[in-house]
Amino acid sequence: MSEIIVVTSGKGGVGKTTTTANLGVGFAARGKKVVLIDTDTGLRNLDLLLGLENRIMYDLIDVTEGRVPYKKALVRHKRHESLYLLPTSQTKDKSAVNSQQMNSLCNELIKDFDYVIIDCPAGIEQGFQTAISAADTAVVVTIPEISAVRDADKIIGELGRAEKDNIKLIVNRIRPDMVKKGDMLTMDDIDEILSIDCIGQIPDDELVVTSTNRGEPVITNPVSSAGKAYKNIVGRLCGENIPFMEIVPEGFFAKVKKIFKM
Repeated sequence: MSEIIVVTSGKGGVGKTTTTANLGVGFAARGKKVVLIDTDTGLRNLDLLLGLENRIMYDLIDVTEGRVPYKKALVRHKRHESLYLLPTSQTKDKSAVNSQQMNSLCNELIKDFDYVIIDCPAGIEQGFQTAISAADTAVVVTIPEISAVRDADKIIGELGRAEKDNIKLIVNRIRPDMVKKGDMLTMDDIDEILSIDCIGQIPDDELVVTSTNRGEPVITNPVSSAGKAYKNIVGRLCGENIPFMEIVPEGFFAKVKKIFKM
């Protein structure tokens, strides 16, 4: 059964597009047929993370405006033959695609793909509303910082108002040293604030940066702790019961709880 997943965040720069790329490669490595849709129109980066920036001929706007069929705009990944990218435009803005167009496109894509994964723009403006419209599952990405978690809380509220009830959480860039010193939120803190099912805890890993710069998602790197975490996330999304890696000790950050109770 096909599934449409939107990857979203309230705050930019928390690893949303990185997560989208790694999920796509992870599902494809399991033999699934996957299409990634970049809906961050005007600020696309998913093509760079996949190493496909030089192979783009058409984009999402060309498809939704009827200039080309979607199959003509798809870019196949160089190493994973069952993974495709539908890039967006670098010159249009996020109002160029509406929810009706996105729903129509996704209804076509699920006939041919096991997973449709949508890379959503950060924030809650029109681009967000368009990107989430067709989704069966929403994956919210955040980092263990007060502002990012508060923005994630806002996103979860907006997803609820859009009647999206299958919402999952990924916490990125966890630094054990900072957690131990009380300078970064723990998973207990985040769970209490957001109260949604967490499917991924990703340690801060410099290999993410080097892999991104090479256009090779870190999930393919056998020595990367972040790559292993992404593999585990893919397994959980496939319904497997996979225990979380030991990253940081559990703890309490009372200051943050007070902020969210104000």
